Amino acid sequence: MAGAFQLLRSNDLIWSRMVHDYLLGQREPMTDLMAWNADATRMPYRMHSEYLRSLFLNNDLAEGRYKVGGHPVTLADIRAPIFAVGTVRDHVAPWRSVFKIHLFADTDVTFVLTSGGHNAGIVSEPSHPHRSYQMATHKEGEKHPDPETWQAVTPQHEGSWWPAWEAWLVEHSGERVALPPMGAPDRGYPPLGDAPGSYVLQD
Repeated sequence: MAGAFQLLRSNDLIWSRMVHDYLLGQREPMTDLMAWNADATRMPYRMHSEYLRSLFLNNDLAEGRYKVGGHPVTLADIRAPIFAVGTVRDHVAPWRSVFKIHLFADTDVTFVLTSGGHNAGIVSEPSHPHRSYQMATHKEGEKHPDPETWQAVTPQHEGSWWPAWEAWLVEHSGERVALPPMGAPDRGYPPLGDAPGSYVLQD
């Protein structure tokens, strides 16, 4: 999956890196974002194929053809409020395409447009410098704005969008409850340790 997305910007994400790292022998030191991006999870063949063909290539979800359990999934049936995020320089999901969620959902949609690209725009912790975002909520029943108008009239905020997301979650969440127990001791699977796990400490 990562390789498929790299092909969308192969000059920047594949060939320039090959020239720099392999031909010139000038390997860049690993950064936290590069390490996070390299920590991929393999997915089953069918999941990979359906994702790329149905959701990405054929756009079946947006056009009402994507089926689950034999029935098409309709985004208009979603009644829960939606918090959607787009990034200014996203080569996988250009933000104007993400903005189209307004056209498909019959519910309140809070849309955030944040600085950065596909990875850096999302992994945008509050301590990260030089971050900014725009955010506005489109209420159910209101007229739909076009993306250019939305971008022109929506105020820009300095900093990470994460605190705004946290505030949105608090506003739309119920009472806090105790976390479920770790592991399954009754089935012979005791917890191995506290979250996030010991693997994060390994070199």
